[in-house]
Amino acid sequence: MLDRRLIQNFDWVLLLLLLLLAGISILNLYSATYAIRDVGGSRIFMKQFYWFLIGFSVCLVMITFNYYYLERLAYPAYFFTVALLIIVLLVGKAMSGSQRWLTLGPLVFQPSELAKISMVLVLAKFFSDRGDVVEYRLRDLWQPFILILIPCGLILKEPDLGTALFVGMVSFSMILLVKVNRKSILIFVGVCVMAAPVIWFGMKDYQQRRILTFLQPDTEPLGAGYHINQSKIAIGSGQFWGKGYLKGTQTRLHFLPEQHTDFAFSVFAEEWGLAGVTVLLLLYLFLVLWGLYIAKGSKDRFGAILAAGIVAIVFWQVVINVGMVTGLLPVVGIPLLLFSYGGSSLISTMAAMGLLMNISMRRFMFQ
Repeated sequence: MLDRRLIQNFDWVLLLLLLLLAGISILNLYSATYAIRDVGGSRIFMKQFYWFLIGFSVCLVMITFNYYYLERLAYPAYFFTVALLIIVLLVGKAMSGSQRWLTLGPLVFQPSELAKISMVLVLAKFFSDRGDVVEYRLRDLWQPFILILIPCGLILKEPDLGTALFVGMVSFSMILLVKVNRKSILIFVGVCVMAAPVIWFGMKDYQQRRILTFLQPDTEPLGAGYHINQSKIAIGSGQFWGKGYLKGTQTRLHFLPEQHTDFAFSVFAEEWGLAGVTVLLLLYLFLVLWGLYIAKGSKDRFGAILAAGIVAIVFWQVVINVGMVTGLLPVVGIPLLLFSYGGSSLISTMAAMGLLMNISMRRFMFQ
């Protein structure tokens, strides 16, 4: 039976934010697939609706236990995820030239989505166990670096450069939050700069083309630059008020590629314009700020670092996707949090939101 105090401290603000984003997402996905309903668009829309129902169920399940117990499960969850990433390389389902999916009966999911949460958990565990460290130096961080490199390396092998970079960025954001020596940060940045040529030549051809297209988007308007050019046209044509719901011409005429996944934001911007985009981004901003408020109010170090890591997931996923579809960042295939179509991403996100709500509700237990 749930403690009465948990009901009194239920985080209605976070739930309202999730419901608003979910509602906007469903409406946008309906519009994105409206023109292709006869060939499966309605099925895509309904599948995402069911994924949302499952996601909210997972979110509610995540608040039924004390998040403190997860501290004991952090390393087992991490090694379980690593095992899944190895299995997907051996027997995973290949689509569009990448081997990223595992099939369990009717269920198809991406283990790399689990890596986002398991990395946040294991790093929260690692740094909470070392609460007596005032300032970290590079030699103090060799264990976190290994913990980060193993899943990132396996995800790169799929290949999935975008998710690997994303997991790395979330992880290093958490490291910076626990206070790293300034000299160590400069040394690390210098090493990354020197390693850039090695990383460049280790990339596949299509990954290099994406970066070159980002630097010179007009060089291949019908090739590698087609996606971003059509996305920018859609966003710009929305102007201030947008073209109206179900009236986006780039979407209706199928000029905009991947309009229900990576470029769902472009569909929204075309139909709702700058006014709608401002409201959407303010909702995401408030979600980030509310998450930081929860992290600050947590009464134990593990909860605070865990909440900060979840906030980093939200922040970087929004920044990367919006930057990608507006031409400010290279196209790396990162979906927009709670907005783009995809079951694995949605379930992992709702599980993370459930953990954030869990931390928020149990702040009173440490007062």
